[in-house]
Amino acid sequence: MIGKPIFLAAVAVTAIGLNAFEAVAQSYPTRPIKMILPFPPGGPIDTMGRLVAQHMSSGLGQNVYIENRAGGGSSIGMRAAATAEPDGYTLLFASSGPLAITPALYKNLDYDPNKNFAPVATVSSGPMVLVVSPALPINSVQELVAYAKANPGKLNYGATVGTPPHLAWGLFTMLTGTDIVYVPYKGAAAAFTDLVAGQIQMNFDLAARASSGRLRCRAPPAIRICPKSPPWWRAESISS
Repeated sequence: MIGKPIFLAAVAVTAIGLNAFEAVAQSYPTRPIKMILPFPPGGPIDTMGRLVAQHMSSGLGQNVYIENRAGGGSSIGMRAAATAEPDGYTLLFASSGPLAITPALYKNLDYDPNKNFAPVATVSSGPMVLVVSPALPINSVQELVAYAKANPGKLNYGATVGTPPHLAWGLFTMLTGTDIVYVPYKGAAAAFTDLVAGQIQMNFDLAARASSGRLRCRAPPAIRICPKSPPWWRAESISS
């Protein structure tokens, strides 16, 4: 795998409504629950959300249905959840991107993760790795850096705006002094599809998908983001 594990957290939260939960604790839920995902179908967060919804349906005895509200760097779905009736019947399944990164990047968001949502559970965290298309003559981080420097502006990568993969690439290019073009995507699934098809050349992705055999990965580590203890952002040797 090219790249050191990058921390990614998916957190399920609910549009405020703790008082509502307390009031109906004896009978909740009495009707179907909606779970909003601020990403397109097919990506890792969407997949995890659907699995959680399936298990919740079985455990609660009520249907938990998914509503994908993608767009606007996930702000459309976040806004929909933030303005939902705070009765406990609208859940938000989001990641560290819209919950932590996006609010730090934009001043005028019309939602506040700390005020509009109440945390329910941390669902998952997992490693991400740097992967490249098999079409590139790349077998290590050192070779990638050398190739990018020899071909400035000719390589590109894709990620959703304000997500961990997006920031990881910003850090990578800053530390290596490389000129790699960023291509914005609405979701991880489309970026992964284009990577496999050779439309983009590289990406940070989940380790499980990166090991699918369709992309080139190597073991030497490059950078780590969000280690287990502060400081949250720390870079390690790109040449290791």
